[in-house]
Amino acid sequence: MAPTLGRHRLPPRRADTRAVVSTRARDWAEIQERMMVPLYEAVYERLEVRAGTRVLGLGCGSGLALLLAAARGARVTGADADQERLALARERLLADRERDGEDRPAGTGTVLPADRIAEAAAAADAGSETGRPPYDLITAFQPIGTVAGDAKGLAPALDSAIPLVEHGAPVVLAGWGPPERCATYALLRVAGRPADRLREDARRPVRRDDLEDVAARAGLEPDGSGRVACPFGYADTESAVRGLLSIGVFDEAIRATDRQQVEKEISEALQPHLRRDGTVWMPNVFRYLIARTP
Repeated sequence: MAPTLGRHRLPPRRADTRAVVSTRARDWAEIQERMMVPLYEAVYERLEVRAGTRVLGLGCGSGLALLLAAARGARVTGADADQERLALARERLLADRERDGEDRPAGTGTVLPADRIAEAAAAADAGSETGRPPYDLITAFQPIGTVAGDAKGLAPALDSAIPLVEHGAPVVLAGWGPPERCATYALLRVAGRPADRLREDARRPVRRDDLEDVAARAGLEPDGSGRVACPFGYADTESAVRGLLSIGVFDEAIRATDRQQVEKEISEALQPHLRRDGTVWMPNVFRYLIARTP
């Protein structure tokens, strides 16, 4: 099953966010996002994220990776293009502060739209008194290779974020591991076939050097990598379908056919991963690259 997150579960819905957050965004936050916890924790452990570490999370989603860093004492700021997920991240971080009752430093719990990353410097005024850049670490945990063109979409965010860290600061990129070790990746390819016919580049398999290519284009120097097991576990087939649809990789397939047909294909593709107790279990391996800023 999915990892237990304790106090970092999504807080009860608030009247001021319920109207603007879709079911899909909630499914991402409540079902799917937690599958990546082993990746987040492995990176934070390796880079010794702790009290005082200043983290800028690109593609922060609904904020779980930010919460885990904040639990280590880090000062966190997140950015994402998905406004609904961002609303949930803001809600989560606010609830976290209220629950702890701590007077945390300015910058902790800040989230911004992806096109406003330049404002992250003001949001994290931690370095204003010392003249240091505002962040020590940039993370981009959204796995490259999930949808066609996502690596290209990361480039503008990196361009805006890199000036916010000092020379030699780590930038973490993430991607799918070898396809033969990622049961979910294979399922995404099978169920996404209608969209694949519309997108030639969607048929290209994940390559080992994809992360290095992104780093090179951003002017970053690779400085280590790792692999982390992130199995996707669901209570039942319905939860699995909802979680997988929340990723967004099936959007074009739904437009090319219809939602009911795509849900049917996903359910059929899940059958080999269905356990006797009705739960769904898919082993996966994700890869991360640590690169350094020039």
